[in-house]
Amino acid sequence: MFDSPSSHVERRLNGLEKHLKQENPVLLQVVQSFRDLDSIAYRMGILERSESFATRVPWWPMISILGTFSSGKSTFINHYLNQKIQRTGNQAVDDKFTVICFSKEESVRTLPGLALDADPRFPFYQISQELEHVSEGEGRRIDAYLQLKTCLTEKLRGKILIDSPGFDADAQRNATLRITDHIMDLSDLVLVFFDARHPEPGAMKDTLDHLVKNTINRSDSNKFLFILNQVDCTVREDNLEDVVAAWQRAIAQSGLTAGHFYQIYNVSAAHTIEDETLRNRYESKLAEDMQEIEERIRRVEVERAYRIIGVLEYTAKLIQNECAPVLKEWIARWRRMVLITDAVVFGAMAIGVVSGILVYDPPLLAWLDMGLWSSGTPWQSALVDLIAGCSLALVLSIHLLVRKGAARLLIGRALKTIKQTDLRDYLKKGFAHNTSPLYSVFHSRPVGWTRWAQMKLQRVLKNSDMYVQNLNDQFTNPSGRADVPNPKIQLDVQ
Repeated sequence: MFDSPSSHVERRLNGLEKHLKQENPVLLQVVQSFRDLDSIAYRMGILERSESFATRVPWWPMISILGTFSSGKSTFINHYLNQKIQRTGNQAVDDKFTVICFSKEESVRTLPGLALDADPRFPFYQISQELEHVSEGEGRRIDAYLQLKTCLTEKLRGKILIDSPGFDADAQRNATLRITDHIMDLSDLVLVFFDARHPEPGAMKDTLDHLVKNTINRSDSNKFLFILNQVDCTVREDNLEDVVAAWQRAIAQSGLTAGHFYQIYNVSAAHTIEDETLRNRYESKLAEDMQEIEERIRRVEVERAYRIIGVLEYTAKLIQNECAPVLKEWIARWRRMVLITDAVVFGAMAIGVVSGILVYDPPLLAWLDMGLWSSGTPWQSALVDLIAGCSLALVLSIHLLVRKGAARLLIGRALKTIKQTDLRDYLKKGFAHNTSPLYSVFHSRPVGWTRWAQMKLQRVLKNSDMYVQNLNDQFTNPSGRADVPNPKIQLDVQ
């Protein structure tokens, strides 16, 4: 039976609602608001029918661990989960992205990348399509990039942990960076690990640029924690401050001048610290930083709910304040280009035709005039109709070519000024939709951006504020009274 793109999206949203119905009723209501945004975006052409804004945001708390090879990422994961999940070593021991999630089975189970690519509940759903953009055929090698591991530990209940391969390998680098960008966007918390045993961070400039520079201007930059691991290597020289300062300077050169730089190491594999004062100083700093890191991990589930509502509000405002106004401006510029080009082309053609007839064959003009204004012979009328039909077809064909050429020229220039990846994608689709032959060149506002759509979008924004307030009521009690429940704010669902 044929499965339409819209029915596929509908099944995914229904499955999400079924899960949220028991886990978080507030987020269940948010799904409906995403549906409202989808309906607006479909009419405007900025979203495909096979897509949904709701599927562009992970609904499960995600923690990603990134960094260079041998920076202790896997050791940290094993220590945090208190299980040997990941292989460890001084060299690169795993070149795959590993998604680790909770399971009721006591034994650790490893599943292939296909388990992630084909399951919409996980963050790498249909990532094979993204890999195809990197290199044709890479999407079929999904198992070379991803794997899923299950683990019985309460620290993973309700969360997803992602371990990434190191950044220093040349093989598969472009695909690895594309997947890394994908999980950086989706994650609620990103732990970025660096190796204190390499005190000259300049050799890792590419890594620093990708993991640091690209996070500076993000609205969610506070979700990135930079961790200098294995700092016990500085014990013998007692130069921890110098090593930390070197890494801080390197990060500052990449543009990041704020934020905390955590310093940790694995006690079980650490160098023996004979000096008691020095050992106490290192252990005290380790305990302090680990406590902060684990506290951020514990807060992920709460932050996840606010993040999803934030994405809803961000998307609604992006459509209202960016997509619609920019599309309106581009459509007006495109219309002027088309009309001016049409006038020049058709005017030149008309002058050329008339001039040619007058100069080379004046009797033909008289004959055509007779055929147009009088019945004439049947074959004359048929010939005139044929000429008129061919002329109309030629005019229409030229007009469509002018529309297409003007749209291509304008969008090629205009998109260069748009820095946001998601906005650029929406505008590109919306502009193509508005300049298709289905719509007149004289329409002045974006297709689908009607008063109904604007009212519906305002309702989404109003409800997003109410979602936040209802969410606050789950964690706060402003009145301080145990006998008075917080009132649940009613949503506008008209």
